[in-house]
Amino acid sequence: MHPFIEPYHFGHLDVGDGHAVYWQVVGSPDGLPAVWLHGGPGAPASPDSGRNFDPVRYRAVIFDQRGCGRSRPLASDIDADLSSNTTTDLVADIERLRSHLGIDRWVVVGGSWGVTLALVYAQRHPERVLGMVLAAVTSGRWRETQWITRDMGRVFPRQWDHFVELLPEGERGGDLAAAYARLLASPDQAVREEAARRWCEWEDTHMSLAPGYEPHLSVRELSWQIVFARLVTHYWGHGCFLADNEVLANMPRIAHIPATLIHGLYDVSGPLDTAWELHKAWPASRLVVVDDAGHFGGSMGEQFTVAIDAMADQLRPA
Repeated sequence: MHPFIEPYHFGHLDVGDGHAVYWQVVGSPDGLPAVWLHGGPGAPASPDSGRNFDPVRYRAVIFDQRGCGRSRPLASDIDADLSSNTTTDLVADIERLRSHLGIDRWVVVGGSWGVTLALVYAQRHPERVLGMVLAAVTSGRWRETQWITRDMGRVFPRQWDHFVELLPEGERGGDLAAAYARLLASPDQAVREEAARRWCEWEDTHMSLAPGYEPHLSVRELSWQIVFARLVTHYWGHGCFLADNEVLANMPRIAHIPATLIHGLYDVSGPLDTAWELHKAWPASRLVVVDDAGHFGGSMGEQFTVAIDAMADQLRPA
């Protein structure tokens, strides 16, 4: 990754519905504009997010999506209204931020959930996208969340039993994300905290089959876990607020946009087939399979940075 540098511009943007989104800009004011879309939903941008971008070549916009990180209000607030936290709202926020910063077109970069969000944004606003670099590829389909929340129980049965035993028996056969969302909205703080812990433990379990993988969500502070778990379950429990297979169906809208898709061979929570299907439907894309990574880890970060650098070269030849 590139060296860490302090943002030269930052603030909160009022996006309506009582939300204020935190944003910052790193790199060169004259650089190629880009925006970073973090994962989760609810896993906010980290101090290292800006290190994906060459500070000489890029003007990179980093922001925390509604309800998490330094945006306000947080989804962990017991009275937080999540009805205005949807994929359509996030896409509108990206457009508001682009306009606020006076950017005409930019490179869209995302990871994990940020890939789904990036694809939906690009499909709804293709005229604003110069190119895309997407790692740990997802598309927001129902079968993807079912795979993560239920089918992965065949791979990790002991951990899955621990994951579902917190739920009432009558809810264990249904939508597990929606059932957890109800626990995470409980007025009982103890119930919310235990649900967040269990959710993060399960996410850590299924993230990778790569040797040497180390959990990272379940060791975060509890306040972070509650925000993350509440937003993930809110989105997954509503089908990511997308028509099923919406992203794949709308690929012709962005078929001309240059893109690099990067995916870990050992990503058991998000099998390679989604990245492969998108690549086949995207003539202007290339697919990089990282043979030592799961959902992240290994040389995934290195390949991500290399691809982002290459996109700058492609769009701004020396």
